Amino acid sequence: DGKKVVGGSMDGEVKLWDIDTCKVIAKWTGHTKEVASVCWSRDGRRVLSGSNDGTARQWDVENGETILRPIVTGHTLVSAVVYSPDMTLMAIGGWDEPRNGKNSGSSVKIWDAKTGKLVATLKGHIHSVHCLAWTGDGKTLISGSFDFSIRTWDTTKWEQIAVLKEHTLHVNAIAISPNGRILASASADYT
Repeated sequence: DGKKVVGGSMDGEVKLWDIDTCKVIAKWTGHTKEVASVCWSRDGRRVLSGSNDGTARQWDVENGETILRPIVTGHTLVSAVVYSPDMTLMAIGGWDEPRNGKNSGSSVKIWDAKTGKLVATLKGHIHSVHCLAWTGDGKTLISGSFDFSIRTWDTTKWEQIAVLKEHTLHVNAIAISPNGRILASASADYT
């Protein structure tokens, strides 16, 4: 409704702010480490948060309660969360700690928003997934990573479509134009 903004914080709280008064009107607690990513649902009734405690949570905006249980993602750190346009799925990305001294890469995991069950795991990034965006039609998910790449994924088959490798440092943010035809990215390489 344009009257509230939500943000994560270093103390593990998700904070809801009133834009007119510039004051915190609610604090949602449950994460045990920094909340690195938040996403509003399209209808404005839910917020998805991802934390460096390796979990993601859905919050009911009206009462501040968690919906379902916390999702233990399998990521060491969760740095990117986004709802699908129809709000039935959640994409969650982050950093996966190396195993046996080897970097196993970092994945994007897709979860059912109603049940909290894992739907798919998208593998390809070799470092932390830092940002996610879903096209308006829900057919393509886009991920940006600390491995300097942007990857596009077909959400009907959960397969990688393309790898974009123009950045020379971490991809920090991505956004899709309203008509779905332009992808913008921002990187630590200052481009």
